[in-house]
Amino acid sequence: MSQNKDDLKKTISLPISRVRLIMKSSPDVSSINQDALVLTTKATELFVQHLALSSFNNGSGKETKSLSYSDLANNAEETETLHFLTDILPKKILARDYLRSLEEMQDEDADF
Repeated sequence: MSQNKDDLKKTISLPISRVRLIMKSSPDVSSINQDALVLTTKATELFVQHLALSSFNNGSGKETKSLSYSDLANNAEETETLHFLTDILPKKILARDYLRSLEEMQDEDADF
């Protein structure tokens, strides 16, 4: 496994030290096996690539040749397996639209 792990480490773009820091931030984690760290880092990288590619392909990216926040947020909302991301990738709305919807909710509450 040592040789394979070294080969895998060469293909990883994400900083392994950052992934270790994030993993250690959990109070449930006391130590991290090096193999688990490398595999978690690679899995994270593959997930981010999948998210970006599917957001690009399903969003406006093909037309503009770019990936925007709204492409990511729309993909998270529209793809069932990515729904868990909607809290950290919410759709952006204009402040005036938010204030209008807040007023409407208050008006509805006042009617009751």
